[in-house]
Amino acid sequence: MLMKKPSHRVFDYTPRHYKPEEDKSERRKRRLGFSRQTKFKSRQKSPIVILVIIAIIIYLVLKLSGSV
Repeated sequence: MLMKKPSHRVFDYTPRHYKPEEDKSERRKRRLGFSRQTKFKSRQKSPIVILVIIAIIIYLVLKLSGSV
């Protein structure tokens, strides 16, 4: 509170034009056949796991209702 509040830094950006055909690492990636993986991969759950979870839920519902 007693000290001076720091000011924001000034953003100084000099734009550069990127040419992927001149980039050595990009050429190497293309030659070796690397491809970008998707970040959000949907994981498929096994149907057996889903059936077990549903069976446990049904058992708990019947147990709490007093039928079993």
